[in-house]
Amino acid sequence: MSSTRNAPPRVSDVTSDGAAWLASAGAYPRSTLALWEERPEAPVVLPCGSAFDVVSAPAIFGRRMLDRLWDEGPGSGPVAEFRGRMLLFAAPGTAQRLPSLLEWEEWSARGRGDGRAGAVPPLLCHGAGDAVTVPAAAGGRPGRSGSRWLVAPDTRMPWLPGPEILLWAAVRAARSAVRISIFPSADQDAKVYDVSRRR
Repeated sequence: MSSTRNAPPRVSDVTSDGAAWLASAGAYPRSTLALWEERPEAPVVLPCGSAFDVVSAPAIFGRRMLDRLWDEGPGSGPVAEFRGRMLLFAAPGTAQRLPSLLEWEEWSARGRGDGRAGAVPPLLCHGAGDAVTVPAAAGGRPGRSGSRWLVAPDTRMPWLPGPEILLWAAVRAARSAVRISIFPSADQDAKVYDVSRRR
């Protein structure tokens, strides 16, 4: 969906099919779509657990996870930025399973048993019974809500990573954190993810 008629859609804009998928998560999908038709710049609160779960990571760590997913892995599903956190849309059930996988692999926020500090920051997992604010359907720059799409939904049935893939990305991001400078690159927002590479 684009707010400018006849303009080509931007990577950060949700397509009509992507909007339909997002709206399907709520009890009243037609109302959500009608709101976006009237106000494409409006963020919307949607429930998790049926169409998607969401894993929320601190922005820098989330960016590292996203880079691992695209550089070394299968790509990602939709990804948004909201108030300093990265929202990774995942397969339903991920929110319930991912914390136990991190614990089992000893990468939980409490640290590893061998004395090394835990390098995976607390990940907030939103599943059944939770809701998240999703960015506006159109617009590449963060609005007043501080949200935007980094990988916008573009199909009615997007591929969504499961808990094992997000565990893999989190562990790789944690391991790479010790080798990365504490100073972020000058143009972090310029990264473009090639959605045609999704597996």
